[in-house]
Amino acid sequence: MVLAPGPNAEAARKKTGKKRGWRRRARPGGGAPEHPARPHPARPPQHHEDFSRNWKALRELLKQKPQASEKPMGVSQTTPQVIQPKNTPARIKKEETQSQGPEREADKRKGPIQLEEKGSKKRAHGDPALKSTYPGPKKQKGPVAPAPPRNPTEEDLWFDDVDLADIETTLGPEAGRIIRQRMGRRKVAMTLEKEQAFTGLTKALALDCEMVGVGPGGEESVAARVSLVNQFGKCVYDKYVKVKQPVTDYRTAISGVRPQHLLQGEDFEVVQKEVADMLKGRVLVGHALHNDLKVLFLDHPKRKVRDTQKYKPFKTQAKSGRPSLKLLAERILGVQIQQAEHCSVQDAQIAMRLYITVRKEWEKAQNRRSL
Repeated sequence: MVLAPGPNAEAARKKTGKKRGWRRRARPGGGAPEHPARPHPARPPQHHEDFSRNWKALRELLKQKPQASEKPMGVSQTTPQVIQPKNTPARIKKEETQSQGPEREADKRKGPIQLEEKGSKKRAHGDPALKSTYPGPKKQKGPVAPAPPRNPTEEDLWFDDVDLADIETTLGPEAGRIIRQRMGRRKVAMTLEKEQAFTGLTKALALDCEMVGVGPGGEESVAARVSLVNQFGKCVYDKYVKVKQPVTDYRTAISGVRPQHLLQGEDFEVVQKEVADMLKGRVLVGHALHNDLKVLFLDHPKRKVRDTQKYKPFKTQAKSGRPSLKLLAERILGVQIQQAEHCSVQDAQIAMRLYITVRKEWEKAQNRRSL
């Protein structure tokens, strides 16, 4: 009696994974299965008809080589060849090597390979014939001399409102000459004092004073040195002034006045009278003259005053509403002054030189005003 399989039997069959009804086939003759006998290794073929296709291809390749022997190889020289599957990397490489064999041998006899394309030559390790012949970078025998500086041109000097002294210091004298030419001026070797000229009083006199500070903090200014020059730049008056009040600030860095100078000075009243007598009826030239007249307690007719700070053409040329004497000297005369301590004689000479350069135009303008 055969029982129908239940759910437990079905689950057990799925767990084992074996198909029902599978039976192990019995081998004929019964007993344990016998291993097949290993074939004996085949001996090398004796005749050329029995050679394999690989061996025939090798024979054809050996015939193409000029150095290959024409004698048939014996049995002892034959070597079993392993048949490699088609289109494998090893097979492709071997075929390329075999196809290029004769040409490669000929190239080696000729010499190193010469490649036309730049950068396509491979580096050969160990082969002296294929090594690069590049000698390497050239060694410098000594320091390279710097190139000579190039003079600036007008196109290089495009900027404005730059101090002329700074331009000459940075870019050289050629740059200063170009700037002066652009501004309508020339640098001339000029002297502030004319040689072999009249040394007495002239129709025009230039005045300048150096001052020291008195009072708290030295804020109040008093005259310490008074200088006058004529229109030829000759100094006609130069005296130090005794200061009655205690000096709290000598301002030596600017004025150049020291205590020993004031000890040898003249009384203020004497200096005041002498200067007033010399200026009487003459043209007074100077820079910011209101400050000098103030410390001397003097006054002068306005129509005879020539103040270089207030002359409009000078303002326009210097591009400043209140140009300093140093700026006017650099922009108009091309002279550098006041590099260290000031000198009242030199400042008076600069003011007189500025006036002399435009005296005709200045006097014509002054005459038109007085009409």
